[in-house]
Amino acid sequence: MKNNIKQLEKMANTLRQDVIRMLVEAGSGHTAGPLGLADIFAALYFNVLKHNPKNPKWEQRDRLCLSCGHVVPIRYAAMARAGYFPLSWLKTLRKLGSKLQGHPSYQDMPALEHSSGPLGQGVSVAVGMALAAKMKKQKHFVYCVTSDGEQDEGETWEAILCAAKYKLDNLIFILDRNMIQIDGFTEKIMPLTHLHEKYQAFRWHVQKIDGNNMKQILAALNNAKRIKGKPKVIVAHTIPGKGVSFMENKWEWHGKAPTVEEANRALIELKN
Repeated sequence: MKNNIKQLEKMANTLRQDVIRMLVEAGSGHTAGPLGLADIFAALYFNVLKHNPKNPKWEQRDRLCLSCGHVVPIRYAAMARAGYFPLSWLKTLRKLGSKLQGHPSYQDMPALEHSSGPLGQGVSVAVGMALAAKMKKQKHFVYCVTSDGEQDEGETWEAILCAAKYKLDNLIFILDRNMIQIDGFTEKIMPLTHLHEKYQAFRWHVQKIDGNNMKQILAALNNAKRIKGKPKVIVAHTIPGKGVSFMENKWEWHGKAPTVEEANRALIELKN
């Protein structure tokens, strides 16, 4: 059953709390991106995706590729809440022998669809999956969550060209436009000015949204599914560190975990 907007917003906040607990337990990891993407992953797993947690390899499922693998804590949290595995597993993030590695590992958890970590490769995987589905005349969608920092990669644009050539209208990119990467703000490191216009020039259907607004997220995803004849991208402007005042829009939180004291402060804010 699909959840309504209020339920999804509540779930997104729960996922943010899960992420904080996971990262402080692990003592390492990425904080800003997962918090910013909580609304999108709540929408995907609890409203949009055609999937079955009890049968993760169901042939008719939608495929979800996570190209920016470092934000995987938010996906783990959503999967646990959706019933893919016990919530207790979240405490094992980044631990030796855990199925919840710091970057997605298909060998450890096949429900992840593919392994990712090296930025840019996931978009190529998604294009390949969408092309294969077309060749097999399958009806599912392939979703790919990608980061704005990944747009620095040449491989990304090769994949974008390929998707346009084959008119992969079963492919939907969700581009996390949070304006940060590991070394600073994207527009200082490698400016991505007019990113949406670049995708349009590559013959993609483009939507721009507030990636922390559940109503806009659902509307954009539903609209993307209706567009025919070309691949689709949703440029989602998110707030990195969303929900925690001392983390929001701070690029320094891209690749570090909170201390116990910082985690406690964050959880108090997220529970209010």
